[in-house]
Amino acid sequence: MNLLAVSDLDKARIDGLIQRAITLKERHKKGIPYQPLKGKALGLVFEKASTRTRVSFEMAMLHLGGNAVFLGPKDSQIGRGEPVKDTARVLARYVDAMAIRTFGQEIIDEYARYSSVPVINALTDLHHPCQVLSDVMTIVEKKGGYEGVKVCWIGDGNNMANSWIEAAMILGFELRLACPEGYEPCAKILGAAKAKAGVEIQTVKSPEEAAKDADVLSTDVWASMGQEAEQAKRARAFKGYQINSRLLSLAEKDAIVMHCLPAHREEEITEEVLEGPGSVVWDEAENRLHMQKAILEWLLVETAV
Repeated sequence: MNLLAVSDLDKARIDGLIQRAITLKERHKKGIPYQPLKGKALGLVFEKASTRTRVSFEMAMLHLGGNAVFLGPKDSQIGRGEPVKDTARVLARYVDAMAIRTFGQEIIDEYARYSSVPVINALTDLHHPCQVLSDVMTIVEKKGGYEGVKVCWIGDGNNMANSWIEAAMILGFELRLACPEGYEPCAKILGAAKAKAGVEIQTVKSPEEAAKDADVLSTDVWASMGQEAEQAKRARAFKGYQINSRLLSLAEKDAIVMHCLPAHREEEITEEVLEGPGSVVWDEAENRLHMQKAILEWLLVETAV
């Protein structure tokens, strides 16, 4: 089993991971030890820098009794031209699972193809499943569930938007996405989701239309890693695609605001909203740790039984 995209999971599995992550979070808060991964190791292969993803995976393994081995861009032979398939086969002889943070989805697909141990997508340009699973977990905690919840995405149709679309397709909550022209989500992913009966996923041009009566407002930076050269161009294109108090006022009174971080204050989100009473950003970030634990337990304990 691998976790390369949200669409690798069905509704029952997502619900199970969310409830398990909540349970593991509660156990941790109470100081109840739980270490089913003693003697297990996770290889972290990161071509992209990270704060939350790296630390959450490392601490997840520590909490569960295992170890994590980090390999950055300069720490492996991939940087010197070793084929991915060779690295995947060798690392699979050393570790019990791999979390890959890279650029193209085809890279992680190749890891999964040649690895004999589970591979987890810790971020690619196309998908960010662990983050969106953690976000849905946060919605369940704050709203009591995701049924009937209206989620709106404001900004870039990036990996986060794609994973939100897949989550809405599987779980059935309403999703509205407002992205500037030329920065829409993946057409293939969006088309597959819209083709599923009973799923209400809308793409709109106006952030105001997306935010109207929403229960959840979510966003990300305008220029992701690897897009720094486009910063000025994107700043012009994304003008108006900001979560601010005016936009928030169009949502439900008890709406929550999410951001996967890092945030560029006064660009995609204002300081006032990010630090305001509706922000659940820090709970959302914390939940990465516990969702990571649930995923690792599933892949390394449950599927091994």
